[in-house]
Amino acid sequence: MRYLLALLLLPLLLAAATARDWTQTTSRLPNGGYLLGNPAARVKLVEYGSYTCPHCAAFAAESGPVLHDRWVKDGSVSLELRNLIRDAADLAAAVVARCTGPKYYATSYLIFARQDVWLNRAINFQQTNAARINMYPPLARLRAIADGSGLSDVARAQGVSDDRLDACFADQAAVDRIVAMTAGAQDVTGTPTFFLDGKRVDGFTWDKVEPLLRARGLK
Repeated sequence: MRYLLALLLLPLLLAAATARDWTQTTSRLPNGGYLLGNPAARVKLVEYGSYTCPHCAAFAAESGPVLHDRWVKDGSVSLELRNLIRDAADLAAAVVARCTGPKYYATSYLIFARQDVWLNRAINFQQTNAARINMYPPLARLRAIADGSGLSDVARAQGVSDDRLDACFADQAAVDRIVAMTAGAQDVTGTPTFFLDGKRVDGFTWDKVEPLLRARGLK
């Protein structure tokens, strides 16, 4: 009897053991966005977001337990983040997140979670040191903001070396691609803005977006 039960349970055990965790899969797309999860997911959610946007930080925190930990994880939803740059601190944060490569989404969630701390530091740093940092070349100015706000420490905590960080903040082409993503976001004027399966969503909070996702058959 035990042997028969083991045989009956074996397919379920094997399926559980081999189930893929899609939150470990991050892809950089040709349009400049970053895709988290299964590229062939049945439901596709695109977010135009800003690291200095409090609504974006709130969405990341509130949606995480269901969107990230369940639906993206099991491969039923993919999440794409496209940057809509609002200010220099936002651009510095975008460079830091991209500098962590495969840890892009982990870094993004960390930046959102610590937004109150690093953003206040960035504002104070820029106000206090405006005369000095405004004399820097644009990329050096971004690096100074990253250092002064504590964003560089976020990158280091994700395993990014100082040499790698230097290279990221010296890559003008990469920064230009981030800025171009904002310029190419036609009819998107605020953050966060969501597109669900290619159609713009009327709402920017988790309590508005979640029912639309569930209407796609997600449980």
